Amino acid sequence: MPMFDTLIYEKPEANIARIWLNRPEMRNAQDTHLLYELNDAFDAAMIDDEVKVVVLAGKGSHFSAGHDLREANPKDASHKRVGSWSADNWDGAEAYYCREKEIYEGFCRRWRDLAKPTIASVQGKAIAGGLMLIWPCDFVIASDDATFQDNTMFMGIPGVEYFAHTWELGIRKAKEFLMTGQPITAAEAQAAGMVNRVVARDALEAETLAFARSIADKPSFALKLAKDAINAAFHAQGFENVQRAAFNAHHLAHTHYRLHQKGAYMDTAFMERFASKSAQK
Repeated sequence: MPMFDTLIYEKPEANIARIWLNRPEMRNAQDTHLLYELNDAFDAAMIDDEVKVVVLAGKGSHFSAGHDLREANPKDASHKRVGSWSADNWDGAEAYYCREKEIYEGFCRRWRDLAKPTIASVQGKAIAGGLMLIWPCDFVIASDDATFQDNTMFMGIPGVEYFAHTWELGIRKAKEFLMTGQPITAAEAQAAGMVNRVVARDALEAETLAFARSIADKPSFALKLAKDAINAAFHAQGFENVQRAAFNAHHLAHTHYRLHQKGAYMDTAFMERFASKSAQK
């Protein structure tokens, strides 16, 4: 069984893999290392011929507080993994853009199109970057205390890097969700079509596994073909063009605020306050 620093990978049943985000003390906030490990964990499930379904869950009180804003500086992580963003010059927008293109938008789009069905099992808070782990999954099972929030507008940024708001919530609810920056409940998310099922908190793990079993009793190739056919709707509805434009707008905002803060990636005091607030229960 593969071993990770920030995740737990297990097979509760032969044809079901389960990946746990395992930074409960940080509310499963995602640093660079976790995101690369998560990509590796998905790969491990894809190459295991026994596995038909993959569950993504989070240890602790909350699914994920989003990106780890306390990660010292994105440039300091560039030596850890070689990617298209491992550039020396961080004075302009290029290195920041390439990094997020690879590990945020790029990973999300890759995970959306994985060959096997995926299920997000969500409890507590899922904030900003937390949505970017949920939305690429094929199914979402949420506990009745789960809430979902994109609060990036408070930072002057028009939405998370994987811009699936309209597909997940519909146009008017997506505008409300994004522009108010306020959380929505699991029940609201289910009514909008973003969540498949809402279950009691203490039944979340069991209900998620039961749902996984209801999928895993089908032939693997049939599941792959069905997933591909439905995901084709993303392309037919113009998702790629919308995503490209939204990602560029996201980075225009990044650049604007770096200049506005006289070269700082974002005001340090604000980042500390925001990180602390996001990590609270």
